[in-house]
Amino acid sequence: MMRKVVVVLLAVGAFCGVRIDVAAQDAATEDAATETFLLSPPPGERPTVVRASFLLQNINEIDDAAETFEFRGVLRLTWHDPRRAFDPVAEGVDEKLYQGSFQFNELFPAWYPQVVLVNESGFFEKQGVILRVQPDGTTTLVETVNARAKAFLNLQRYPFDRQHLYAVFEVLGSDNTEVVLEAEATPPEPSDYEARVPEWTLKSVSTLTKEREAPYAGEHGTTSAFVVSMDVERNSFFAVRLIVIPLMLIVMLSWSVFWMERSSLADRISVSFIGILTAVTYQLVVTGIQPDISYITLMHGFLNLSFVIMCATVVINLWVGHLDKQGRVDAGDRIDYRSRWVFPSIYFGLNLVMVAVTLTFF
Repeated sequence: MMRKVVVVLLAVGAFCGVRIDVAAQDAATEDAATETFLLSPPPGERPTVVRASFLLQNINEIDDAAETFEFRGVLRLTWHDPRRAFDPVAEGVDEKLYQGSFQFNELFPAWYPQVVLVNESGFFEKQGVILRVQPDGTTTLVETVNARAKAFLNLQRYPFDRQHLYAVFEVLGSDNTEVVLEAEATPPEPSDYEARVPEWTLKSVSTLTKEREAPYAGEHGTTSAFVVSMDVERNSFFAVRLIVIPLMLIVMLSWSVFWMERSSLADRISVSFIGILTAVTYQLVVTGIQPDISYITLMHGFLNLSFVIMCATVVINLWVGHLDKQGRVDAGDRIDYRSRWVFPSIYFGLNLVMVAVTLTFF
């Protein structure tokens, strides 16, 4: 009798174990199916609209030579996913909150727009993340962004230039029939937050959306992009103080040869060549802080004009010396006298013309 009881208990235990294993497998299968369903974009009308906004916190650096800029800000994305809707009474919370990389990556299984920086140049970091889910399924993703982006600088007016810096974001792997980005709101004015960078002044920040070709985006090969535009103006006094004023004084000092004795031709030539070498040095300085560009900037025009003017003083010195050897002293005196006002007139006149033309037409 005791043996029969033991056999019955073993059979019941084995049956229950099988039922438990089957139930666990069914639950796992159901969870996997639910997770797979959530990993696709939200169902319903296409494309899925993702509202985007960006709060610029700082521009860390603008590198003229590399044509890049570093910036930091907060990217905010909002979309509606009815699959994430929940009953706040049953859940016991009015809002589901996932914060930090672990919670977001490990505990939030649903689809989200993976945004990348199209014109990234070197690094693109997301250091913090918060995701909020409302009872109706409205989902908001907030990420801090620290990145370096490529900038296409127009330096023809340098150092009186104004640049437009663009940070272009897009949803990776989704074309504009699947996901569309929309600018949510106008960013705050620059005075509302700290955004300072040496040598530059931030004038305005704006956002817009556009379509761009992206063969990897999907069947249509066109994706939606969210663009943050930063309008910055260079503080020109840095370059004026460092280059323009010193070199202009050196050019003016090189005209002192027109007051020197003509018998000291070697001294006059020495003064002119010192000025020429100084102009060459300043050209090397400017080359080190600007990219290798094919067009001529306003600063290049100023440097080249200064170089040519000081080279012209050498020609005048040799001409006057030649006239002295021929005994035509009066002719040499007239050349020196005229050079005292011709050189300043040509130098300052051409500089003013260059500035006026550049600022008007470029």
